[in-house]
Amino acid sequence: MKLLSVTIPCYNSEAYMRHCIESLLPGGEDVEILIVDDGSTKDHTLEIAQEYQEKYPTIVRAIHQENKGHGGAVNTGIDHATGLYFKVVDSDDWVDAEAYAKILEVLNKIVRGPETVDVVFSNYVYEKENSRRKKYVMRYSRFMPEDRIFGWNEMKRIDAAHYVLMHSVIFRTELLRETNLRLPEHTFYVDNIFAFKPFVKVEKMYYCNVNLYRYFIGRADQSVNQEVMMRRFPQQLAVNEIMIDYLGEIKGMTLHKHQRQFLYHAMSIIMLITTTMMIRSHDPEIYANKKALWQRLKEADPKGYRLIRGSLQGISMHLPGRGGRKIVEKGYRIAEKIYGFD
Repeated sequence: MKLLSVTIPCYNSEAYMRHCIESLLPGGEDVEILIVDDGSTKDHTLEIAQEYQEKYPTIVRAIHQENKGHGGAVNTGIDHATGLYFKVVDSDDWVDAEAYAKILEVLNKIVRGPETVDVVFSNYVYEKENSRRKKYVMRYSRFMPEDRIFGWNEMKRIDAAHYVLMHSVIFRTELLRETNLRLPEHTFYVDNIFAFKPFVKVEKMYYCNVNLYRYFIGRADQSVNQEVMMRRFPQQLAVNEIMIDYLGEIKGMTLHKHQRQFLYHAMSIIMLITTTMMIRSHDPEIYANKKALWQRLKEADPKGYRLIRGSLQGISMHLPGRGGRKIVEKGYRIAEKIYGFD
């Protein structure tokens, strides 16, 4: 059995997927690399995946499927994974060699120990094309103990400037199956769900303060490009609604208070971004969804609604004036960091 399964969702990824794959190969026999060709039509994505499979048959598996979108490719990766732990690395991203070696060392130590760890956190780095800004690192040392196993009682409240995304996490594979995690197909922005739903089942955690994931942003055709994102706004809204409905499903579940805070924090970030996009769209049809979205949250989880609305000073998101503008600008700054648009 492999230690770690890494799924690389690929769709017409010929131009950059080799860099991603090559960064993962040093994991050797501890790792299986699942290259999921999601019905590519314009280039040689599948042929490149098969080339690596032929060259590294005990490490790389090329999987071809009809187009199902990013979520469908992640689902396929979970279905085929044989590793004890599971990570997604997008085909235009890569991992840092030194940090990768450290993570594999940590995973080896964990599986040989007496406790089951459900998720391993690490940092990620924004690699923004044509940017003069200093590289921005998302790290969690203020909120989690480092280099040891811990539970929710030791997790501190994460502030609004920090976000746990798909890039931050390595889940225990069986935990993903236990939660029956299935991401929506043909939908962008589903990585928000990936970094949300499984935490209901998480009990033991580990934080490794290394800059593992290199998150490339800046290509004009990326789903997180601002203009592309506005065209695909219905998908952002759909993901937000799925997360709200899930909060409603687990409302009566017994969770540690810090665990529920963690989920509310994730919800507050996506609510802020979605609401900001609605307001900045200047599109009456999109803007009309704003009140309904907040009402949906209120009905799903009244307590969560009050806390999230309060944490965002949510009332000013519904009113004009300086307060409303301040919240919108805050939401836009967070969206710019997460999604990388200007």
